[in-house]
Amino acid sequence: MNAKGRIVDIRDDYNGEFRDPVVKRVVDKFRLRSNEGFIKYGTTLHEERTTKMKGLMKYLVDIQEELMDAILYIQTARELIDTIVGTEDDT
Repeated sequence: MNAKGRIVDIRDDYNGEFRDPVVKRVVDKFRLRSNEGFIKYGTTLHEERTTKMKGLMKYLVDIQEELMDAILYIQTARELIDTIVGTEDDT
């Protein structure tokens, strides 16, 4: 059931189109990122895992490093917003 009380069968929902343009934009970004990654590294995540090119610990290190970078980007964006418009919270 969706938020409007309608029963929705989501199992076979995808037909090549998106009802939500935000979702489409995110999927498009994933596709672009996947293509860029393949060009840069010459392999897919699936191939990397199934051929054991990279193990679990390396994936965990990659995740940790990406999340640390994300925190830095968030802080930088917050400081930029504060510079432009100011904020009530100085943390």
